[in-house]
Amino acid sequence: MKRARHEVTEPGDAEARRKVGPVICYPVDTLPRPDVEAYRAARAGWEKVDEVIVPPREACCFRVPAGSFFRIVSIEGPQVGDLNLWSAGDISERFFSGKTRALHGTHLSTGDQLWSCLPYLRPMATITEDTLDWYGFDEFGGSVHDVIGTRCDPYTHKLLSGGDEYHHCCHSNLTRALAHSLGRPKEEVEPAVHDVLNVFMCTGFTRDTGQYFMKASPVRPGDYLEFFAEIDLLGALSACPGGDCSAQHSSDAAACHPLLVEVYRPKAPPAGWAPPPRNGYSRTHGA
Repeated sequence: MKRARHEVTEPGDAEARRKVGPVICYPVDTLPRPDVEAYRAARAGWEKVDEVIVPPREACCFRVPAGSFFRIVSIEGPQVGDLNLWSAGDISERFFSGKTRALHGTHLSTGDQLWSCLPYLRPMATITEDTLDWYGFDEFGGSVHDVIGTRCDPYTHKLLSGGDEYHHCCHSNLTRALAHSLGRPKEEVEPAVHDVLNVFMCTGFTRDTGQYFMKASPVRPGDYLEFFAEIDLLGALSACPGGDCSAQHSSDAAACHPLLVEVYRPKAPPAGWAPPPRNGYSRTHGA
């Protein structure tokens, strides 16, 4: 349904104003770019050192040392995953989906990097392989692996459902997983849970109302999204209660499937690679 608009008088030059060309907010011509081919070359002879199966409608944590790889894999059926990342040694440094979106766009794929929050602002992980890269953008403006949504959460669910409480929303799943991993109370770690990379999710904005939409994920068993860990990482992945997000989430109605996280250690780091330092801004903020 199209949002109601107040009756206003359109100025005479309205069309000319609409035709003003856009300007990219953050030109990235000077942004250091990862050598994806060097990263891929480092996979030769790598060793799988860990794997975690994330049950449907649940979340699990995993750790990836800097210089290693991890994959999120579809193993049984179409399933969306919500990914959080923290610096393994300091969870105040966490994934910053908004800045990642501003630098790379609404949806991520090979060569894009996941950036950490201020004041750290450095690459946490680099996408080195995406078996869904073929999808591109569809006729509705939808694409996969978005950084435009947040994560399904029990607060919004309670607001929109008329008071119902549902505890398998991705926010709650991630909170439980992080609390278990750190051995700390849920209410203490909940503020560290943050906006996600929606892995395998197909999303966009409607052209008439600008509303966030989801549609059936094109992911198939065997598809994966692969990352290189730029720093020591603590990750958490939730197998969303929306399943493939073709109809609804925050309920037990959707068919859901597990997801697999695999961690690989290469024989040697990629040629020329070094862990990125924290952002060099002085933090003086002027007079």
